[in-house]
Amino acid sequence: MQHLEKEDYDLIAAAQKAIRLNYDSKRYHHTVGAAIRCKNGKIYVGVNLYSLHGACAEQVAIGTAITNGERDFDVIVAVRGKDGKEIISPCGNCRQILHDYMPECNVIVSVLGALKKITAKDLLPFSYSVE
Repeated sequence: MQHLEKEDYDLIAAAQKAIRLNYDSKRYHHTVGAAIRCKNGKIYVGVNLYSLHGACAEQVAIGTAITNGERDFDVIVAVRGKDGKEIISPCGNCRQILHDYMPECNVIVSVLGALKKITAKDLLPFSYSVE
């Protein structure tokens, strides 16, 4: 695990801004924000789409980045709540997507109250892989 650097805190701030601007306190359709930084420094954000078959904020951010031609990812983070103060770990489905698309990408997680970075492949040991 790695410690965070200044640009990682900027990435967290981008995720927090995404959820602050889109938080849905009436129906709770949008409660999580995510931000992904590509190796070229560009940042893409997303919010979750709550539904029976909705999409997680990480998936929306990744899809936005890919739609814009990105393929090389550096760090991703997800935050929850009206102000995005809680850093959350990816769900199982997101862990599989991260493993499939960007196993070497770092993920910001909270470990015993401290923020750390861990590679996506390490978040899903013994994962399914088509390779």
